[in-house]
Amino acid sequence: MSELRSELLFTMSADLEEPQDVGATPRGNRRIYYVTGGEFEGPRLRGEVLPGGGDWLRLRPDGAGELDVRATLRTDDGELIYSAYRGILRGAPDSPDFYFRTAPMYETASEKYGWLNRVVAVGVGALTPTGVSYSVYEIL
Repeated sequence: MSELRSELLFTMSADLEEPQDVGATPRGNRRIYYVTGGEFEGPRLRGEVLPGGGDWLRLRPDGAGELDVRATLRTDDGELIYSAYRGILRGAPDSPDFYFRTAPMYETASEKYGWLNRVVAVGVGALTPTGVSYSVYEIL
């Protein structure tokens, strides 16, 4: 078995609206965050995060949050990329046990960026004053 290797795909920041707090449902506390915009940049692509995506976050009884995110990226040359990912968020942002990881998948009809359709990626997230940021790595 070969060693796991990764390479930076891009860094991304997304601004979020104030959450819609659905409240305590039978499956956990549900909060919905809508994306208002953002940007991404990496060695092979860059562009903007379009408004309209969102995170349908579920806060579980064990204290972890399950992320369920969908967003559309537009490259600087006008190509659209659909991004969907799940992830886990746990711990206080300023604590050493803070954990914010995602597993994004990408879909595009673009010939130039079609290689993204065949990538497995992992995102390492952080909270920002206006939303979230990620360093996204392609798993090689």
